[in-house]
Amino acid sequence: MDNLRSPYRIPRCPGHRALRKGRWSEPARLYLLSMVTYNREAFFLDILADRLVVSEMRRLDHEGCAISHAWVIMPDHLHWLVGLTEKKDLSGVAMLLKGRSAVRINAHLMRRGPVWSRSFHDHAVRKDEDVIHIAQYIIHNPIRAGLVYDIGSYPLWDASWL
Repeated sequence: MDNLRSPYRIPRCPGHRALRKGRWSEPARLYLLSMVTYNREAFFLDILADRLVVSEMRRLDHEGCAISHAWVIMPDHLHWLVGLTEKKDLSGVAMLLKGRSAVRINAHLMRRGPVWSRSFHDHAVRKDEDVIHIAQYIIHNPIRAGLVYDIGSYPLWDASWL
C-alpha cells in the first residue's frame, strides 16, 4: 500500500520561477508592476516606510534607471507604472527598488527579515492601451479598497498626468 500513488495527487505549483519564464523587458516601454510585501504584512501603514519607498523610486528616476509615471502604495503592496531606460531591465529595476527600500525600511522599523515577496507581477503596456486610463486605475486602488472616499484624502500616490 505504501508504494501506491493516489490518482488524485495535487500537481506541484511552478512557483516564482514560472513568473519569470519568458519575461523580457524592452527599453522605452511602459510596464505596470505590482509588488507585494512579504506575507502581505502591512508595512505601509507607517507613513515613513511609505516615504522610503517613494524616495527609492525617485532615486531610480534620478539615476536614469527608470521613469515613474504613476504609483500608489497600499498597506501591503505597490502598483507602479514605470518606463524603462537603457540602463536596467525590468527585473533589475524591481530588484533595486525592493532591495534598497527593504534595507531602509528594516532600519527604520528596527527589524530584520524580508520586506517584499520574492516575485512581482508585470504587464507590458501595449501601444493600443490608454496610459491615462491605466494611471487612473492605479491611483483609484485606495478607493476600491475602501481606504478613502476620494483620492485627495490618500497621501500615497502620484501620477505625472493627473
